[in-house]
Amino acid sequence: MALLEELSSKDRAMMSGYSFRRVEPVPWTPLARPLFQCRVALVTTAGLVPPGQPGFDREVSGGDFSYRVIDRDVDIAALRESHRSRSFDHADVQADANVAFPLARLRELAARGVVGEVAPRHLSFMGSISAPGRLMRQSAPEAAEVLVRDGVDVALLVPI
Repeated sequence: MALLEELSSKDRAMMSGYSFRRVEPVPWTPLARPLFQCRVALVTTAGLVPPGQPGFDREVSGGDFSYRVIDRDVDIAALRESHRSRSFDHADVQADANVAFPLARLRELAARGVVGEVAPRHLSFMGSISAPGRLMRQSAPEAAEVLVRDGVDVALLVPI
Protein backbone atom coordinates (compact mmCIF):
# COMPACT_ATOMS: atom_id res chain seq x y z
CA MET A 1 0.00 0.00 0.00
CA ALA A 2 1.25 3.44 -0.87
CA LEU A 3 2.06 5.97 1.81
CA LEU A 4 0.07 9.20 1.64
CA GLU A 5 3.17 11.22 0.77
CA GLU A 6 3.86 8.91 -2.20
CA LEU A 7 0.54 9.75 -3.86
CA SER A 8 -0.09 12.46 -6.41
CA SER A 9 -1.39 15.75 -5.00
CA LYS A 10 -4.83 14.94 -6.46
CA ASP A 11 -4.94 11.53 -4.77
CA ARG A 12 -3.58 12.95 -1.47
CA ALA A 13 -6.35 15.56 -1.45
CA MET A 14 -8.99 12.92 -2.16
CA MET A 15 -7.70 10.56 0.56
CA SER A 16 -7.32 13.36 3.11
CA GLY A 17 -10.91 14.47 2.63
CA TYR A 18 -12.46 11.03 2.20
CA SER A 19 -15.16 10.15 4.72
CA PHE A 20 -14.24 6.58 5.66
CA ARG A 21 -17.08 4.52 7.12
CA ARG A 22 -16.92 2.49 10.27
CA VAL A 23 -19.08 -0.54 10.87
CA GLU A 24 -19.90 -1.07 14.52
CA PRO A 25 -20.06 -3.67 15.79
CA VAL A 26 -17.81 -5.53 13.38
CA PRO A 27 -19.75 -8.57 12.07
CA TRP A 28 -18.23 -11.75 13.39
CA THR A 29 -19.28 -15.37 13.51
CA PRO A 30 -17.06 -17.88 15.30
CA LEU A 31 -16.23 -21.09 13.46
CA ALA A 32 -18.69 -23.89 14.10
CA ARG A 33 -16.00 -26.53 13.46
CA PRO A 34 -12.21 -26.72 13.11
CA LEU A 35 -10.62 -25.07 10.08
CA PHE A 36 -9.42 -28.42 8.74
CA GLN A 37 -13.10 -29.33 8.28
CA CYS A 38 -14.16 -26.02 6.69
CA ARG A 39 -14.92 -25.08 3.09
CA VAL A 40 -13.01 -21.86 2.32
CA ALA A 41 -13.69 -19.20 -0.33
CA LEU A 42 -11.66 -16.18 -1.36
CA VAL A 43 -13.16 -12.71 -1.71
CA THR A 44 -10.86 -10.13 -3.27
CA THR A 45 -11.23 -6.45 -4.05
CA ALA A 46 -8.56 -6.55 -6.75
CA GLY A 47 -11.02 -6.22 -9.62
CA LEU A 48 -9.94 -9.58 -11.06
CA VAL A 49 -11.96 -10.88 -13.99
CA PRO A 50 -12.01 -14.47 -15.24
CA PRO A 51 -11.95 -15.31 -18.95
CA GLY A 52 -15.28 -14.75 -20.70
CA GLN A 53 -16.63 -12.25 -18.18
CA PRO A 54 -16.83 -8.49 -18.75
CA GLY A 55 -14.33 -6.22 -17.07
CA PHE A 56 -15.27 -3.88 -14.26
CA ASP A 57 -16.47 -0.47 -15.41
CA ARG A 58 -13.92 2.09 -14.26
CA GLU A 59 -16.24 4.96 -15.19
CA VAL A 60 -19.15 4.16 -12.83
CA SER A 61 -19.59 7.12 -10.52
CA GLY A 62 -18.69 6.04 -6.99
CA GLY A 63 -17.19 2.78 -8.27
CA ASP A 64 -18.45 -0.35 -10.00
CA PHE A 65 -20.42 -2.18 -7.31
CA SER A 66 -20.79 -5.43 -9.28
CA TYR A 67 -18.81 -8.61 -8.62
CA ARG A 68 -17.43 -11.50 -10.61
CA VAL A 69 -17.69 -15.19 -9.74
CA ILE A 70 -14.44 -17.11 -10.15
CA ASP A 71 -14.49 -20.91 -10.42
CA ARG A 72 -12.17 -22.92 -8.17
CA ASP A 73 -10.57 -24.54 -11.23
CA VAL A 74 -9.70 -21.26 -12.94
CA ASP A 75 -6.27 -20.86 -14.47
CA ILE A 76 -4.98 -18.11 -12.18
CA ALA A 77 -2.72 -16.77 -14.92
CA ALA A 78 -5.80 -16.15 -17.09
CA LEU A 79 -7.37 -13.70 -14.61
CA ARG A 80 -7.31 -10.05 -15.77
CA GLU A 81 -6.74 -7.26 -13.28
CA SER A 82 -8.95 -4.24 -13.90
CA HIS A 83 -8.74 -2.26 -10.66
CA ARG A 84 -9.42 1.43 -11.19
CA SER A 85 -7.24 2.90 -8.45
CA ARG A 86 -4.04 4.72 -9.35
CA SER A 87 -2.95 4.61 -5.70
CA PHE A 88 -0.93 1.41 -5.96
CA ASP A 89 1.43 -0.28 -8.39
CA HIS A 90 -0.58 -2.85 -10.35
CA ALA A 91 2.48 -4.67 -11.70
CA ASP A 92 2.69 -7.39 -9.05
CA VAL A 93 -1.00 -8.32 -9.28
CA GLN A 94 -0.79 -8.33 -13.07
CA ALA A 95 2.31 -10.54 -12.96
CA ASP A 96 0.81 -13.03 -10.47
CA ALA A 97 -2.84 -12.80 -9.42
CA ASN A 98 -2.00 -14.91 -6.34
CA VAL A 99 -0.77 -11.65 -4.79
CA ALA A 100 -4.39 -10.50 -4.56
CA PHE A 101 -6.20 -13.82 -4.97
CA PRO A 102 -4.12 -16.55 -3.30
CA LEU A 103 -5.98 -19.48 -4.82
CA ALA A 104 -2.82 -21.50 -5.42
CA ARG A 105 -1.91 -21.13 -1.72
CA LEU A 106 -5.47 -22.10 -0.69
CA ARG A 107 -5.26 -25.20 -2.89
CA GLU A 108 -1.98 -26.11 -1.18
CA LEU A 109 -3.55 -25.65 2.28
CA ALA A 110 -6.42 -27.94 1.30
CA ALA A 111 -3.98 -30.55 -0.08
CA ARG A 112 -2.08 -30.48 3.25
CA GLY A 113 -5.30 -30.76 5.27
CA VAL A 114 -4.98 -27.34 6.90
CA VAL A 115 -8.38 -26.38 5.48
CA GLY A 116 -11.13 -28.82 4.64
CA GLU A 117 -11.63 -27.89 1.01
CA VAL A 118 -11.53 -25.12 -1.54
CA ALA A 119 -14.99 -23.69 -2.24
CA PRO A 120 -16.35 -24.24 -5.75
CA ARG A 121 -16.72 -20.49 -6.36
CA HIS A 122 -14.92 -17.35 -5.23
CA LEU A 123 -15.71 -13.66 -5.59
CA SER A 124 -13.97 -10.62 -7.00
CA PHE A 125 -15.08 -7.05 -6.40
CA MET A 126 -13.69 -3.75 -7.55
CA GLY A 127 -11.97 -1.95 -4.72
CA SER A 128 -11.86 1.80 -4.41
CA ILE A 129 -15.64 2.16 -4.18
CA SER A 130 -16.23 5.63 -2.79
CA ALA A 131 -20.04 5.32 -2.79
CA PRO A 132 -20.73 1.86 -1.29
CA GLY A 133 -24.52 2.17 -0.85
CA ARG A 134 -25.41 0.09 -3.92
CA LEU A 135 -22.76 -2.45 -2.99
CA MET A 136 -24.17 -2.85 0.53
CA ARG A 137 -27.83 -2.94 -0.57
CA GLN A 138 -27.57 -5.04 -3.73
CA SER A 139 -24.26 -6.72 -4.55
CA ALA A 140 -23.05 -7.78 -1.10
CA PRO A 141 -26.27 -9.67 -0.20
CA GLU A 142 -26.29 -11.38 -3.63
CA ALA A 143 -22.62 -12.32 -3.28
CA ALA A 144 -23.17 -13.62 0.24
CA GLU A 145 -25.96 -15.83 -1.09
CA VAL A 146 -23.53 -17.35 -3.62
CA LEU A 147 -21.26 -18.37 -0.74
CA VAL A 148 -24.15 -19.64 1.38
CA ARG A 149 -25.45 -21.80 -1.52
CA ASP A 150 -21.92 -23.22 -1.89
CA GLY A 151 -21.79 -24.19 1.80
CA VAL A 152 -18.85 -21.91 2.54
CA ASP A 153 -17.75 -21.90 6.18
CA VAL A 154 -14.95 -19.33 5.89
CA ALA A 155 -14.51 -16.42 3.51
CA LEU A 156 -10.95 -15.15 3.37
CA LEU A 157 -11.12 -11.45 2.54
CA VAL A 158 -8.20 -10.16 0.48
CA PRO A 159 -8.46 -6.35 0.25
CA ILE A 160 -6.47 -4.34 -2.26
